Amino acid sequence: MNAGGPPPFDPALSAALAALGEGLREPLTPENLAARQERDAAARPRPPLAELRADGRFAVDELKVPGPRGAPDVTLVSARPAGVTGPLPLLYYLHGGGMIMGNAWSVLPRLLREWAEPLQLAVVSAAYRLAPRARYPEPLEDCYAGLAWTAANASALDVEANRIVIGGKSAGAGLAAALALLARDREGPTAIGQLLLSPMLDDRNATFSAHQMAGHDIWDRTSNATAWQALLGDRYGTADLPPYAAPARATDLAALPPAYLDVGSAETFRDEVVAYADTIWRSGGRAELHVWPGACHGFDTFAPGIPLSHDAHHARTTWLRRILTHPAP
Repeated sequence: MNAGGPPPFDPALSAALAALGEGLREPLTPENLAARQERDAAARPRPPLAELRADGRFAVDELKVPGPRGAPDVTLVSARPAGVTGPLPLLYYLHGGGMIMGNAWSVLPRLLREWAEPLQLAVVSAAYRLAPRARYPEPLEDCYAGLAWTAANASALDVEANRIVIGGKSAGAGLAAALALLARDREGPTAIGQLLLSPMLDDRNATFSAHQMAGHDIWDRTSNATAWQALLGDRYGTADLPPYAAPARATDLAALPPAYLDVGSAETFRDEVVAYADTIWRSGGRAELHVWPGACHGFDTFAPGIPLSHDAHHARTTWLRRILTHPAP
């Protein structure tokens, strides 16, 4: 494949990335995986529940619920604006981190501040097992078990079982897409929407953008291959890999909840996300797709204050408000 030069980063984003240093672009490899996991755990420790409660602004609880058959319990972190009575719609959220890093606690401050409070929304963040200690399908089954328990116990959680949005970012968004497929095929809990932010969808790592952004994106082709290998082990790249492992392999995306998808034009995942939206449309489904010009993977995390990140937040919030107010039939 003769990949062209990478699209330029947004100028404000480029300045923010330069200030953060070149260490951001260190690729993830099998050799440095364990060290990177240790470094991430130290850099993103679990905030205590007292901190998440933000001096009483939010009600936050940690729940242990039954995991998949024969597996450990799954930890869910349940949070909502404090003092709100009556059942709330729910965002069931799966954190990012390439399937190998991240945690269910660290994503909550932003979710609560940007969506739960202004939209009067409850959030459940699921602590799925990480690769390579846990291989497919274990992380996905953790997410499914948590969703099934949440839907079955909606009344006790004071949330609306008929207004659940599943979502996530990066690896979490890929898990959310797989969860929607699994729930459809198992006739499990029904969500009213999928919020898929830069979803990690395709283990094959062979799109034009994957080659084009090699060595340029914050999460490039080398890092992506390392993460997929950690998750799939000997099944990595095999022809018969099920779509629940890598949703880009699905050919039928009919009868799924309406999806919001976004990705950067200067991102490894660009082409697989665009293709996934196209497959939803070809299957007769609903999808809203945004390709943010000059954005790399995780751009709004690295540069939350730039105009591009504000535009992305506004578009996501607008979609969330619309899907919660006017669910598709």
